[in-house]
Amino acid sequence: MITVIKNGKLITPSGVLKDHLLVIEDSKILGIYPKEKLPQKYYNEPVVDALGEYVSPGFIDIHVHGGGGVEASGSSPSQIVKMCAAHAGYGTTSLLPTTVTNRLENIQQTVYAIRDAAQLCHECNILGAHLEGPYFSPAQCGAQNPDFIIQPKPEQYLPLLDSWDGIKIVGAAPEIDGALELGQELRRRGILASVAHSDATFEQVEEAMIYGYSDITHIYSGCSMVHRVNAYRIAGIVEAGLCLEGLTVQVIADGKHLPASLLKLIYKCKGPSHISLITDGLCAAATQMEEGAVVHQDNGLDTIYDDGVMKMMDKQAFAGSVATMNRLVCNMITLAGVPLADAVTMATLTPAKVIGMDKCKGSLSPGKDADIIFFNEDIQVSTVMVMGRKVK
Repeated sequence: MITVIKNGKLITPSGVLKDHLLVIEDSKILGIYPKEKLPQKYYNEPVVDALGEYVSPGFIDIHVHGGGGVEASGSSPSQIVKMCAAHAGYGTTSLLPTTVTNRLENIQQTVYAIRDAAQLCHECNILGAHLEGPYFSPAQCGAQNPDFIIQPKPEQYLPLLDSWDGIKIVGAAPEIDGALELGQELRRRGILASVAHSDATFEQVEEAMIYGYSDITHIYSGCSMVHRVNAYRIAGIVEAGLCLEGLTVQVIADGKHLPASLLKLIYKCKGPSHISLITDGLCAAATQMEEGAVVHQDNGLDTIYDDGVMKMMDKQAFAGSVATMNRLVCNMITLAGVPLADAVTMATLTPAKVIGMDKCKGSLSPGKDADIIFFNEDIQVSTVMVMGRKVK
C-alpha cells in the first residue's frame, strides 16, 4: 500500500524541507518530492496530513534499561515488549534493551528474552541487545552492583556472544585484564565495543582503540577524567572522548546528568555525527513516577526517584534517567542551542551508524524503513509509524 504524507516539515540529512511530500509503500520509504513535482501515479493514493508538524525519522535509543514500569533485565519477552511500547509513545521506533551488571547466567537469560521479544514486538523495532558490563572497573561502578563485576575470560564471554547474533554493543573497562582481547573479539564479530564504567587513562583509551574500542558509554558518567598524580596531571576517558576523532560518545541529555555547559562542550568537540543521544532509562522512564518512589533493580540495588531522575539511595549519585528520547532532543535544542536537524541526527542517524544499521534506519531516505514520527516545536510526538504501520 502506498501512502503520501503531506503538509509536513521533513527533517532529512540535507536539512528541513518544506513544501515536500514523503511517499512510503508498505514498510519502506519510496521518495521525497516537491509537492508540485509529485509523480502523477501517486495522485490518487491515500494521504496522511501532518498538519504542519515536523516529520522525522523515528528515534533510536541504543542504551535503555527499562520503561513503562518494566526493567529489561530479568523480564519475560512480553514484559520487554511492554517496555518498548511505552517508549514508542514518545517517538522511539527502534531500541536496544540494555542489561545491567549481573551474574552471567542472568545476563544470558535476559539476552534470550530480548531475542524472543524482538519477534513479538510490533510497536517498536528491537534491533538487538546492549550488554552494559559486567566487565567494569570497581572504581567506576556507579549504579552497577560491584558484587557482579568480573574480568572478561574467553571461556565465559564466547558462549554468551555465540548465543545470539543480535548483541550489538558490549560495554567494558579496557584497562582491566582481558578487556583488550575482548575488544578484538567484539570487532571481529562486528559488535560495538564501548568504553564503559572505566578508570582508564587517555593513553589506555588510545591503546584500546587499537584493539577495537570506538565508543564511550555515557560520557562523564562512570568515566575517569583529568586528575593529578603528585604534581602531574593525567587525562582520562572524558578527555579522550572529547579529543579523539575515532571515538563516538553516548550522551544522557536528560537535563540532570549533564548541565547545559557540558552539553555545549560535547557538541562543540564532537558534532552530531559522533554523538548518540541515549536515555539510559530505567523502568520508571515513560511513566508517571511519584517523588520518593523506591525501585528495586534486578541487580540487587535500590534506587530512588528524586528531582526528576533516579538516584542511589543516599542521593549522592545518579542511578539512571527516566527520560524519553523526545525529551533529549528538546534539551539539546533548548539547553545546548543545537539546531533541530543536528539534534535529530544525534537521536537517529548517528546511533544507527554506530551499530551498523544505517543502511535501513536513521533517516528519511528512499529505500530505508518507514519508521516515521510527527512532532511539534516542543518535540511533543503526535504520530508514530513503525515499518509503515501507525502505532500512535
